[in-house]
This record gives sequence, structure tokens and C-alpha cells, in this order.
Amino acid sequence: MKRTHLRSLCLLAALTLSPLQADERPNIVFILADDLGTGDLGCYNKDSKIPTPRLDQLADEGMRFTDAHSNSSVCTPTRYGVLTGRYCWRSRLKRGVLMGYSPALIEEGRETVASLLKKQGYTTACIGKWHLGMNMARSVNNGKKGWDYQAPIHRGPNAVGFDYFLGIAASLDMPPYTLIENDRFVSAASESTKASSYPNYWRGGAIAKDFKHEDYLPLVGKQASAFISKQSADKPFFLYLPLPAPHKPVVPTKAFQGKTKATEYGDFVHQMDHVIGQVVDALKSKKLFANTLLIVTSDNASFAANEKYGVLQTGHSPNHIYRGQKTDIYEGGHRVPWIATWPAKVKAGSTTDQVVCTTDLLATCAEITSSSVAENAGEDSYSLLPILIGKQGKEPLREATIHHSSSGMFAIRKGKWKLIVGRGSGGRTQIDKAIKDKIQLYDMEKDIRETSNVYQDFPEVVKELSSLLDDYRTSGRSVPQ
Repeated sequence: MKRTHLRSLCLLAALTLSPLQADERPNIVFILADDLGTGDLGCYNKDSKIPTPRLDQLADEGMRFTDAHSNSSVCTPTRYGVLTGRYCWRSRLKRGVLMGYSPALIEEGRETVASLLKKQGYTTACIGKWHLGMNMARSVNNGKKGWDYQAPIHRGPNAVGFDYFLGIAASLDMPPYTLIENDRFVSAASESTKASSYPNYWRGGAIAKDFKHEDYLPLVGKQASAFISKQSADKPFFLYLPLPAPHKPVVPTKAFQGKTKATEYGDFVHQMDHVIGQVVDALKSKKLFANTLLIVTSDNASFAANEKYGVLQTGHSPNHIYRGQKTDIYEGGHRVPWIATWPAKVKAGSTTDQVVCTTDLLATCAEITSSSVAENAGEDSYSLLPILIGKQGKEPLREATIHHSSSGMFAIRKGKWKLIVGRGSGGRTQIDKAIKDKIQLYDMEKDIRETSNVYQDFPEVVKELSSLLDDYRTSGRSVPQ
């Protein structure tokens, strides 16, 4: 399908939707789990060894997406895509992730979900793991360079549209281990901790006296619930809730230890499910749930689909039937669970097999609020509103989707075809060294496990998808203008 034709279809779909009135605009809660696999949830995997009753209930109350993807197979790039609607490989970060002290990644002046919604009158908050860089002040003590934990932080969440932020700079396994509220450290990271091994894995570095890794997930749930309790039906809000679990360190609290059959990892997923339930309960207690668009997904697939962590040996498959693990270009790297509830608009117990991506939040929020995405923003973002309210039909939402691995390997998915431009997984999964093919083509209808490379049988498909990938990369956008 030509891109101009696709654009016409998108415009036609938008015209057939009834615009939401100001008093119908929903609250928006976007929960981004950290390294949660589709196989971890009972609503996706009947053989899951982990109880996820609250997520399963949300699937019953809303819509479950069966072909959803993170825009990267690792943390930072996906978070960039969620907030900007833009593939992260278009930014300065071409591979890998940021660290705890890394400078801000989101470019100055770039529109984000938070800044767009703030202009539309929403109260905006981010509670949890940031991992998009922020500019911290340096200090010099006795000739040694360090970090000034008393100075304000620049270009953090408040600088990109969030009225309020409470969280940590990066992953829970990356120093500095201390809370940040808005643009200030809550406590100085004046102590030092040694590196710790799995399951309570973290890197050595600076830590605040009052910081405990196992306390952080419960704190996020508590603070998110407290934020919701302060909201009213008179003004809509956007809560971006990037959870620290089940990413390493795997530190379930005592109440959840031993509650599953899938090691400490399963216990941590189970606790994460409980925390999500607390957020849902807070919405329902304030009678806000009916007109809240709640989305739960993950920044990439699970790291635990690796034998060294002992989870697979329990009979549990974190990434379900999909090949690979976090970091990979295979489906086990970027295919993620995605559940959306909005009782006022979304049909309970529904499913969709539309291909969607974490970059789609920006355009979705814009259409919900009848606002426009800036011309130089949301380059890879499609609105999910037609899908959510049952107006999309069978026509594909997007022409194609680009996948990206931790090492910077590209793949493109269009319809049933997935083309990988490179040899191997592009991540941690090792392949047979005898395989020399640098092009991979998989028929996702016949071969969802990506076991049979058919690129030699379909040269015309390889040519078409290669050309489209080049076009997306060089034109600066995948959404038609």
C-alpha cells in the first residue's frame, strides 16, 4: 500500500470518529512495567506459573492486544518512544541504554505526551523509574570530581511537561540510589554500596542512607495511589507510571516471597501485579475508573527467558512461545503484553490483533483530546483511539513497524512478513555460528516462533521491505505527513 493512500485512510478514520467533549476527556494512566513478558500473565499464557489476578481482571474489563510491541528491546529507547512518539534510534542514542548519571536524552523543545496533555488542561505526573537522563550538577571535593546532591537538577521530567515527578534517575540496579522529587534529590547519596549478585543484583555505587531497594516498588504503588486520591472529576490528569519491576534487582518483599512456582522472579511479578491492583483500587475508590483510559504494557520483553536465571527450569516461559529474550530483535525481545481499559468507551473482554507500538501513546492522546501533534513531533506515532472504540475494522492501523535491538540491529514488520537486517539476534541470544545469513525473513502467520528463514524464497518481499525500511530511516518519519 502506498503511503499517500494510507494517509487518506487515516484521515478518513479520524473524520468518522465522534470528537470527545471536554467533559468526556478521560484521565489517562499509562503503566509501563519493566521487563514483563507476555508469558508472565495468565490472560496471555494459560500455563503461567505466576498468579496475576489483577492484570487478568483488567483484561476481562477491557481490551487485550495480541500483537503489541515495544519500540526497542531495551529500557531507555522504549521510554523515549513512549513519551515522544518517535523511534529512539532517530535520537543521539543509537544502541544500548543510558546510565544513572547520563545527561538528558529528550531534546529541548521536543513535544511529549506530558507537554501535549498539559496544554490541554491535564495535571501531569510521573512516578517511578525515569531512565531518560537528566542533567545533574558536578562538584569538586579535595580535587576529586563528584556529584552535587544539593544542587537542582536540570532537564528532568519537569522540563518535558510533568507537573510532578517522584522517582529514581534510572533502573533500580543503577546508582545513584536515592529518590528525586521534581528537580531535587530527596536525600544525598552520601554512602556507598557494593555490587550485589542475582537475584538482588545491582551495581556498586552511591546510595542514600535511607534507600532500600526492596522498598521502592511498594513506594511507587503507594505514591501513585496517593496522587490519584488527590484528583477530582473536575480536571483530567495524566499519570505516567514506569514501574521498577520485574527488572533486576529481583527483590520481592517478605509478604510475596515464595508465593509462586517461578523463583524470586515470579514472586516479584506477583508483587507487581498487586501494586497495579492498588492503582486500580485507587481509581475505583475515587469513582474515576469509568472515565480513565488505563494502559498496562512493558518496556520490552523479559530478561528471565535465559536459563542462567533458573526461571525456565521451573516450567515457566516468561516470553511465552516467542523466540529470544530482552535485547533481541526476535519477538521475545520486543513483543509485550498490552491491556487497555476505559469502561466508558472500550468493550469489556475484547481483543485485537492489530500491530501496535509503544510510540503510539502520543498520537492517541492527541486524538482523544482533539488536539494536534506538532509537525516536528510524533514522527512514528499512530492513534489507537479507533481500535479502542471499535472503529478500526480489519484495515491495518499502520503500514509497517520498525523493531530495534540493543546492539542497534533493525527489523521491519509489514503484514505477515518480518525482515531482519542482520545476522543473529542482535542481543544476548546466541545462535549457531555456522549460520552466516545476514538477512532473515519470517512469515509471522506460519512461523510465529521465527524458526525458518525464508529470505531466499521471497526476494521480492526482501526488496520491498528493505526499501521501505530505508525510506523510514532516511525520511525522518514513518507516519505520513
